[in-house]
Parts: sequence; C-alpha cells; structure tokens
Amino acid sequence: MKKNIACIILAAGKGKRMKSNLPKVMHPVCSRPMLGYVLDLVKGLGINKNIFVLGFKHEQVEKILYVGAKVIIQKRLMGTGDAVKIALPLLKNFKGSILVLYGDIPLLKKDTVKKLIEYHIKNNLDATILTAKIDKPAGYGRVLRDKYSSICGIVEEKDANDFQKDIREINTGIICFRKDRLSEALRYVRLNNRKKEYYLTDAIGILYKKGYLIDGVVIPDINEALGINSRSDLAKANSIMQLRINEELMASGVTIVDPASTFISYGTKIGKDSIIYPFTVIEMGVTIGKRCSLGPFVHLRQDTHLQEDVEVGNFLEIVRSRLSSKTKAKHFSYIGDARIGRQVNIGAGTVTANFDGKKKNITVIKDKAFIGSDTILVAPVEIGESAKTGAGSVVVRNRNVPDGRVVVGVPARLLKK
Repeated sequence: MKKNIACIILAAGKGKRMKSNLPKVMHPVCSRPMLGYVLDLVKGLGINKNIFVLGFKHEQVEKILYVGAKVIIQKRLMGTGDAVKIALPLLKNFKGSILVLYGDIPLLKKDTVKKLIEYHIKNNLDATILTAKIDKPAGYGRVLRDKYSSICGIVEEKDANDFQKDIREINTGIICFRKDRLSEALRYVRLNNRKKEYYLTDAIGILYKKGYLIDGVVIPDINEALGINSRSDLAKANSIMQLRINEELMASGVTIVDPASTFISYGTKIGKDSIIYPFTVIEMGVTIGKRCSLGPFVHLRQDTHLQEDVEVGNFLEIVRSRLSSKTKAKHFSYIGDARIGRQVNIGAGTVTANFDGKKKNITVIKDKAFIGSDTILVAPVEIGESAKTGAGSVVVRNRNVPDGRVVVGVPARLLKK
C-alpha cells in the first residue's frame, strides 16, 4: 500500500482564532505539538512520500519534522486548494493516490485512515472522502449527494443555503485522491470571492461533473476528526488525548485512581503496579519504575526519573531529579536538580534550594540518608550515606555531611559523636 500512496500534510495556517504568535500546529496537546501526532500517523501507515506545506513561522515548524522531510512554503495563505497545488510538483514522477492530511487534526487513528486508503484502492476510486454523520453539524462542510445518493460535492457551511445546512453528513477534510484526477481538478478550482481562498473541497464537485468515481467512508468517532481552530478546541483535544494516554497506561498495568483528574504527558513511561492518585501532573520526559506510588497533588516536571518502589505524595514538586528505589518523599516538598540514592526518607517540608541566582546546582543525597522535616538543602551540597539532618536544619552550600553523621541547626552543624 505504501508504494502507491503519497501524503500531503497541510500545516501552513496561523490559526487566527487561536490569537497566538505560535504557529497553530505547534500548540501542544498533552505537552506535545499537535503536528507530532500527525507525523506518528504517517509513519504508522508506512507512507514514505510525504510533502509538508508550511507557512506562518515555518522555521519553528520545521524543527519538529524528521530529517530529510520535503517542505514547500505557502507564501500567501490562499487556502487548501492552493496549498495542495503548490505541493504537487514535488510529486512530479509519482503515480498513485495522494492522501491529504492536516497538521491541526491530531486525534486521527491509524486504523481509521488505513480503512479509508484500502477502500479507495480496492474500489479503484478517483476520490474517497472521510465523512461523519452528526446531529449538530455546525461549523463543518456538508457532503452533497445526488438523487442516486452518490457524492456530488462539498459545500462549506459559510457558503451553504438553509437546506444544505440541515444535512447531517459532514466532510472531515481527509480525502484520498488519484493523483492525476487531483491535478486535473485543481486546474478548474476558482477563487472563493467571500474568503479569497481556493477550496480543495471544490475539487469534488469538479470531479463529479466529469463523471469520475467518488465515494465516502464514515468515520466511527467524530472526535477523531476534530480540527483545532480555537483554544476551546485545543482544550477538548487535550481531554480526548489524555483519556487515550491514561487508558493505554491502565491497560499496561498501571492503576490510575481517577483518570479525569490525572494529567500525564505524551511519552511518559510508567512501570507495572504503580498507582497514580488524583491531581497528579506529569510533564514530558518523565520515567517511573514499577510499584511506585504517586500523589495525590504531585507535580513531576521534565527529566524526573523514579526507580522502582518510590513513594512521592501530597503537595510535592520534583524537577530534573533522580530518585532511586524505595525512596520516600511524601509531604509538602520541593526537590529540584537532585540525585537521591536508595531507601532515603525525605521529611515533610524539605526544600532543595537549587538556584543561586545564576545557575541551578546539584544536591546529592546518598543511600539510606534521613532528611528531617523542614530541612533546607542549599545546593551544591552532598548528604552522605546513612547521614541525618535534624528538623528545621539549613545545610548551607558546600558544607557536605559525611557518611553516618547527624547535623542540626541553622546553619547546620555536626553533632559530636
């Protein structure tokens, strides 16, 4: 299949309704640029011939594309028809079918698109549209059918009359074309006077009038085709993607007590038999071992790594730190830029003061150390193996605590043996 299919990914738009200086496709869904999910989709389908149409602040978008990706810049944002037209010369010697995808539709599943492509090829169609049927189709283009129920066109809502607005079958925007038919149709697409754009969807009516074969495949879940055009759409996509991430983790052996109040970023690795309690937030680049306990009210920020059997609890923030196996930090603490050994106890209210006003510094806590409640560790500093700090101690920078020793006070001083 992949040899006969090429893909054009449209990702040029600014997204005016987002009211942002960030390119629309760079807005994050579960901490990842939405275009990243489209890249995964294309890779999962095994499609190697891909053209990315970029526009607004394209330099930012290009940074997340894979090495060697073919890019064309749409200098004037004149609609989807224009975007596809300028991409076609990069597929000059390709013969087959072209799948048109959008960088702002991150929820599409591989099986859905695979079904569309297979139906298109099996039935030797000239164009195959991914459609959906919904009760309240406001905002979507409507799929028009003739008296024989054959697809004869697509009308955008802003151009639809009252009768057409009552049509429940909508166009998701995902279309598979025979390349030669697409090239032919685009020659006849005219500028829409109202929007001052060229609509790719106009190609469907043109192909119909020429007697070419057009059909549709109904998407099983309309949420897959959610296009992100506003902050509200972005929030909805985040919720849907978050549910998928949480369900996948639960299927792999992780307990999530309340998925609705648990926020886990794309790509997070969590070991079997770990338990995630409500109001836990996990950012990108975090790994968690087996049998860990997290939450409630825990914030694990980037580059945090927990080994197996670690317990981190109420009102805790951890960033750029490593906690080794069987270590516990269960109450009201901040751990930043720390390297913590095995079987360490972090008392309530502990703070690693990692920033000196110029740079972040490292705190090292070795195996079996005991950090008393309300201890402040001013980095850089090292707490030795099996060492202890008394409650309320302030261990100042570079005043390392030797193995097995106890420090107390402000500033912390060694107790005599």
